Amino acid sequence: MKKTVSEKQADDEMRPEYDFSGAVRGKYAKSLRENGYTVRIYHTDGTFSERRVLGEKTVIPDADVWEYFSSSDAVNNALRTLISLVPNKQAGSPSA
Repeated sequence: MKKTVSEKQADDEMRPEYDFSGAVRGKYAKSLRENGYTVRIYHTDGTFSERRVLGEKTVIPDADVWEYFSSSDAVNNALRTLISLVPNKQAGSPSA
């Protein structure tokens, strides 16, 4: 049975300037999942702790590899150079 859309109910606790009728659920969820985010927790003594949640697209090289690159641009340039050395895949060839 399909629910019918009821008229807006008056909520005495909600101020009129808080109108969420045009809100979109999960608007930034994909970006956060792919790119990651930081959680900051504030403690009562005035300090805070941070935890970085890595995204699905986040790649962290090992320390011995990172010594050769000064930035993410340097890593990207090296990877593009390697990609250009790989022969193009032929149509119908099985992928790894």
